[in-house]
Amino acid sequence: MRRRIAAWLVVGGLLGWGTPARADVVTDWNLIAAQAIAVAGVRQGPAGAIDVAMVQVAIHDAIQAYQHRFESYSAPIANASGSPVAAAATAAHDVLIGVGLTSTAAGTIDSIYNTYLSSRGLQNDNGIATGHQAAAQILSLRAGNDGRAPANAEQFFGGTSPGEWRPTAVIPGTSNPMPMVAAFLAHVTPFTLKDPDQFRPSPPPPHLTSGEYAQDYNEVKRLGGVVSQRTPEQTDMALFFSDNALQYWYRAARSIAAAHLSDIGDSGRLFALFGMSTADAVITAWNTKRYWNFWRPITAIHEGENDGNFKTAGDPGWQPLIVTPNYPTYVSGASTFAGAASTSLGNYFGSDKMDFTISSAVAGLTLNPRPYERFSDAADDVVSARVYEGIHFRLDDVVGAREGKHVANWAFAHFLRPLE
Repeated sequence: MRRRIAAWLVVGGLLGWGTPARADVVTDWNLIAAQAIAVAGVRQGPAGAIDVAMVQVAIHDAIQAYQHRFESYSAPIANASGSPVAAAATAAHDVLIGVGLTSTAAGTIDSIYNTYLSSRGLQNDNGIATGHQAAAQILSLRAGNDGRAPANAEQFFGGTSPGEWRPTAVIPGTSNPMPMVAAFLAHVTPFTLKDPDQFRPSPPPPHLTSGEYAQDYNEVKRLGGVVSQRTPEQTDMALFFSDNALQYWYRAARSIAAAHLSDIGDSGRLFALFGMSTADAVITAWNTKRYWNFWRPITAIHEGENDGNFKTAGDPGWQPLIVTPNYPTYVSGASTFAGAASTSLGNYFGSDKMDFTISSAVAGLTLNPRPYERFSDAADDVVSARVYEGIHFRLDDVVGAREGKHVANWAFAHFLRPLE
């Protein structure tokens, strides 16, 4: 019988929100980080993936200063003493403060951290020094010119030729187009990849007159509009996955860790690999978006009479089910994230097959949480959901999920390996 893992059970009221049933310091601080991202505006997504990955890597390195079971990401820390819990919590706290995430809906990071230590009798523990060192090393590695917080962010507005992306949003209070959201992510230094373009895919359909393009065009036109031929089940799936991808995948990861892991070293490595893989997937997706600069379905359908393809009838009044994000369509960031997340989990547990659930913060859904028996099945649903939402062509998502898989496989093969 399929187990439904409760991902949002309250434990002791310490954090002021739900947390997995068998929480540990790793899942506790992942949840705190996710909540900090959620109140931080633009850094909720997509750039927030970089911040959370830094938190998870620092936690992993702090714990491995004691366990010495897996490779650390930065330099190994010698002579660790005290509690690894204090070290991990301190590492997470320091990175969150270091990247400018200082509060959550439940309070400031400082107050949460102090309560976390004091409730465990760790406020003066020697592990705090180890945590400070782990965080300092990660912050140092990502300091300077890694591109995650550029002083002069690129203002990219795309183009106006057929097939080229152009802004789908305007600056609030004006009629001026809004530049591509987080265009700088295209050039951020990855955590595990050699370069942001290491897994950049081939171009989207090079010819708007192709049958492949017409097929994808007509699918999203038919199934992705406010008025569409979607089934109720397809609409429910679309709305479910309109939640923030970082948030729903990390909810799933926390619940899986709570059900299957009991050692903080194992949890720390899982979340570090998951964090680096998904962050690098975001960087890969944005590099691809910026490079190929392909238009969104809303633009394509409005301009359907001008693309040279007699199979793509235009409709200037067509609107997608959800608001189109303000960046190019190819590849899908959510599907690239899903490909990396699902593959990272499968690699870690040695199998794609596992009973788990994903929960959404979207209200009014018929099926929530959604049960799965394979990690890849969840990624497949994300692919279809983005089409049903009306914001992507299917090729955007299929290719994105594949690129995310490549990223996760690379990270697992090259980083945080067991020590012999």
